[in-house]
Amino acid sequence: MNASNPFFQHWTTPHETIPFNQIRTEHYEEAFLEGIRRENEEIEKIINNPEEPTFENTLLYHDPEHDEEYYGLLDTVSTVFSCMLSAETNDELDQLAQKIDPILTQHANDIQLNPRLFERIKYVYEHHGELTPEELRLLEDSYEGFVRSGALLNDEEKQQLRSLSEEGSMLALQFSQNLLKENKAFQLHITDEQQLDGLPETAREAAAHTAKEQGKDGWIFTLDHPSMSPFMTYSTQRELRRQLYMAYNTKGIHQNKENNLDICKRLVNIRRQHAQLMGYRTYADFVMVHRMASSSENVYKLLNNLLDAYRPTAEKERQEIEAMAQELEGPDFKLEPWDLAYYTHKLELKKFNIDAEMLRPYFELSRVIDGVFGLANRLYGITFKENKEIPVYHPDVKAYEVFDRDGSYLAVFYADFHPRKGKQGGAWMTEFQGQWINRKGENIRPHVSVVMNLTKPTDKKPALLTLGEVSTFLHEFGHSLHGMFANTRFESLSGTNVWWDFVELPSQFMENYALERDFLNTFARHYETGELIPDDLLDRLIASRHFMAASGCLRQVSFGLLDMAYYTKADEFTEEIIPFEKSVMKPAILGRQRMDTCMTTQFSHIMAGGYAAGYYSYKWAEVLDADAFAHFKQHGIFDQATAQSFRDNILSRGGTEHPMTLYKRFRGQEPTIDALLERDGIKVTHNS
Repeated sequence: MNASNPFFQHWTTPHETIPFNQIRTEHYEEAFLEGIRRENEEIEKIINNPEEPTFENTLLYHDPEHDEEYYGLLDTVSTVFSCMLSAETNDELDQLAQKIDPILTQHANDIQLNPRLFERIKYVYEHHGELTPEELRLLEDSYEGFVRSGALLNDEEKQQLRSLSEEGSMLALQFSQNLLKENKAFQLHITDEQQLDGLPETAREAAAHTAKEQGKDGWIFTLDHPSMSPFMTYSTQRELRRQLYMAYNTKGIHQNKENNLDICKRLVNIRRQHAQLMGYRTYADFVMVHRMASSSENVYKLLNNLLDAYRPTAEKERQEIEAMAQELEGPDFKLEPWDLAYYTHKLELKKFNIDAEMLRPYFELSRVIDGVFGLANRLYGITFKENKEIPVYHPDVKAYEVFDRDGSYLAVFYADFHPRKGKQGGAWMTEFQGQWINRKGENIRPHVSVVMNLTKPTDKKPALLTLGEVSTFLHEFGHSLHGMFANTRFESLSGTNVWWDFVELPSQFMENYALERDFLNTFARHYETGELIPDDLLDRLIASRHFMAASGCLRQVSFGLLDMAYYTKADEFTEEIIPFEKSVMKPAILGRQRMDTCMTTQFSHIMAGGYAAGYYSYKWAEVLDADAFAHFKQHGIFDQATAQSFRDNILSRGGTEHPMTLYKRFRGQEPTIDALLERDGIKVTHNS
């Protein structure tokens, strides 16, 4: 081992945070290989133990020769490497990922398919004595994890499963790398100022700033959301809107080496084959065993109920937009997808005299940070203090110490705000260190991170966000609270380690505050004058809260239908991706679909992000979050007693109990769809 490799050293950083400033690309591979060696050593000691298998000597094995972090090396280096691949990658890291991924997959298979290790766990599962509820949950999860990874298969089936998982892992990695390259390859470079017509000053300045960063004249627009979205909303240049739209919606289907069509088809079939090897008819059936929804039928019931409830309103919304476009352009005007954002904005202006740019001056990033942190303080009593001594992996990243109501240290929180070359699009939360209680009884506190792609500052203005970006921040911050408040014994059950259709509850719950006057008035001040957001602007904003809500719901339902269509297939998937996609999404699509665009090839959630047969989770959790927030509204949206109950019963308990048990303990009853329909302004007769 190279003693200078930071992964092999005891970290002396604040709270033993990751020394990003010391880690180099060459450090990863030897740390991966040493981590694998250590885990293999640990497993050998467990399976060669001559004593009767017990919960302690098998699931909680402790080697007195080493501290508890010794065998955690592989988890540590994997966590750091995964973060860098998503948030700050380069060609060297991408190449290393291609090299190391099959090694890691083989290692994981070696563990999950180790018959001697499984026999010990199976023995404990069948013969355990009295265990605490959390210990029992860990044992059940461990046993089921091995079974679901093929431990009960015969040798030939195990080899098939091993091959499938290795191939699937590589293809998911290739999918992500292709998508990032496609996303970064396109630029709309404008040198004629007349082609900026309609664009607000913030969009022009950001595009000029991007061009300047690249040493070019004029203005550059990219496929990153903060750049593309204002262009699609405000630009009068229909042809340029079309170019941007088509560039975004054809990612992964060009005739180049970044084409994802065959990769997607193969991933769908790999997952189906995996499920069928395990004795399930479809991959969705395999997945639903550990979901609140429990069956594909229940997922379709939710999606179809939402379709029935929202489609009539969504059709009216579509008619209004078409009428708006024809009012402005003439009765023969045909609305295309690249026109939707533009004329939706025109309609919103007409109906409510409001748009995102009117709000932007009141959402300066540093004030938004204060507002979000202030909300957490008001609800839970926690405080945030930036610590510049904590190393970060990019200057955009801020690191904070988080303190609980009593002043005790709670967590480290990282926030990575802006798009850049080596960063995937979208927003996500991750953990560099989970929460757990070690053998000495010390509560090891979590290090959590949120990564976003929010509007960047320019030479002339600070980062001024849209309301949608504020909601994104609140969403990811909700995930981080789930991590920061974790208070369980075992790391694998702590924080966001919950069933997939429960994990979005804490995040989507926080989004509710984005349209609450009493919250906005705590921080939404004009970045130049310091004046609070005007009451009349807030009135118009709140009046517009239902605007296009039904269309937004149908969009999510269309993605849920697409996901379920792929993963409820029992036969080999041989169809052409694009026609198949259009046919299954059709019930939730308003207007004509284009056959020269594709969602599947850029649908990271279900191809590479863990949401396969699980995208419905966003709508499932929306029912929960609307119901939970309705409970808060009954007691006051800042009510600390209600917040404490939410923290104690949901945020701090992780996956230690069934999600519905936790929810009912907080809410006193199971959720209904009523609160969601009311929040979205949908008035229908329905069965809850």
